[in-house]
Amino acid sequence: MPKNIVLGVTGSIAAYKSLQLVTDLKRRGMEVVVIMTKSACRFIAPMSFKALSQNEVITDLFMETKVDVPMHVSLSNNADLVVVAPATANIIGKIASGIADDALTNALMASDSKKIIAPAMEARMYNNPILRDNIKKLESIGYEFLGPIVGRLASGAEGMGRMAEVDDIVDKIVATVEADPIDGVNV
Repeated sequence: MPKNIVLGVTGSIAAYKSLQLVTDLKRRGMEVVVIMTKSACRFIAPMSFKALSQNEVITDLFMETKVDVPMHVSLSNNADLVVVAPATANIIGKIASGIADDALTNALMASDSKKIIAPAMEARMYNNPILRDNIKKLESIGYEFLGPIVGRLASGAEGMGRMAEVDDIVDKIVATVEADPIDGVNV
């Protein structure tokens, strides 16, 4: 039975890497549903994710759906894993503060599934004490973080803040869903 991955994509230049992430997960036989924030749609067109995932892309909390339960509940009920890649400082702060004001934050709040966050931002943002506290808070309640890594950032500078490599994210996703002891039961 294929594993169901909900992939949240936020407004970062690293969003283009999520296209490869979807492609690689699909090649491994996983079902992928993409939720894009409004800011993410300014970097990548939802149609690109729809074509690669072969699923509707969720861009609005109030989109019409084919199911009778709210979209964020339906997605979270079926998710084996929720991944946010790239994750901006904004989304990390919203999650840590319990703010659920869009499709992605609602799906995260409604989900009992394991969650992996792959941050991507400028080095000064990543090193900001507020962001570091938000990451610690989320880690303390079970969120896993992968990256960021040192590399070239959107500003052209080199530093800590580049999203983890797609291969590393795929490996982490595969290891996480394969480690689930009871198929279909989320921990």
